[in-house]
Amino acid sequence: MKKINFSLNDANTRSWLYQVIILSVIVYVVWYLVNNTLHNLATRNIQTGFAFLNKEAGFAIGESLIEYNLTDTYWHAIRVGILNTLLVSFVGIVLATLLGTIIGIARLSANWLVNKLAAIYVEVMRNIPLLIHLFFWYSLLTENLPGPRQALNPIDGVFLSNRGVKIPALSGDSVSWMLVGLLFAVIATIILSFWAKHKQNKTGKTTAVFSISLAFWVIFPMLAALLSGWQLDVVKPELKGFNFVNGWHFSPELAALLLGLVLYTAAFIAEIVRSGIQSVNNGQWEAGESLGLSRLKTLRLIIMPQAVRVMIPAMSNTFMNFTKNSSLAVAIGYPDIVSIVNTMLTQTGQAIEAVMIIMLAYFTISISIAVFMAWYNKRMALVER
Repeated sequence: MKKINFSLNDANTRSWLYQVIILSVIVYVVWYLVNNTLHNLATRNIQTGFAFLNKEAGFAIGESLIEYNLTDTYWHAIRVGILNTLLVSFVGIVLATLLGTIIGIARLSANWLVNKLAAIYVEVMRNIPLLIHLFFWYSLLTENLPGPRQALNPIDGVFLSNRGVKIPALSGDSVSWMLVGLLFAVIATIILSFWAKHKQNKTGKTTAVFSISLAFWVIFPMLAALLSGWQLDVVKPELKGFNFVNGWHFSPELAALLLGLVLYTAAFIAEIVRSGIQSVNNGQWEAGESLGLSRLKTLRLIIMPQAVRVMIPAMSNTFMNFTKNSSLAVAIGYPDIVSIVNTMLTQTGQAIEAVMIIMLAYFTISISIAVFMAWYNKRMALVER
């Protein structure tokens, strides 16, 4: 049996001692802060806890993906804010990734004009604070567009005004069936992806996953609508009084937030894409040309699959930053989780609980993105045989 040495001259002993000291200091600091906070709250007769979440909120929310009334609880209002934040994050990340990829590829174009325009875009967007982006787009949408009575009508049923964008909406019993069809399309796409990868590893043959998946996304919802009797109606917006009714509504706040976040983040994604493509050896381009592939096909089939492996870690950070940057929505009045919890804080005075709710919401979303990207990174990694 190995003899335990408690001498400070022993490296293991010193290592354990330093860790115990650091852990003790951390525990003491946390205990002091919590104890001091509770003492100050008790001195000022401020109640703590989350019981207030079951009380009636009593304030209006401009935009909501789920039904919300003034008589609903604070907890329901928080759910509305989280869903609004998730909407901005999901739609914005997809759009920013698409735009950033296009600009990143354009940065490497042999065409001088395309190359320089992409470079100017990246430099301009990255060096203007995000908050200025949001203020600019919000003022542009609210002050330079006409009122509802003089709304622009570029396409039948679509109206642009300083109240936002109104587009035709689908209604009827078949809408819920179509959503179920979309869910089946997602599941079928995931299964197809795993099957295609397994098939390629076993036989070396590839499958047109994108084309088949696209067919799933079209066929499944249409099939669900047919099975439900095709009970679908297109409801167009109508001007009544001082505003439009019916149809789907996109507020100026949501549009400005998405424009600002997408255009700003796309500049960073463009640089990630550019550096990822440049990390691939030039011999890969020559190999594609020797096979008779066009430059576009070489990029899509040979270069990008290798570049993606380099881009994933940086993309993960950018996606998480996008979600956290969406908290600036409070500056232009979009009801995200920060805006709604701030209103709740003003009414209840529960400052600590309110901050903890915001922190937990963004922590959960960021961790979810990190876990998903880690899984994707592992799936894309080269497997040594």
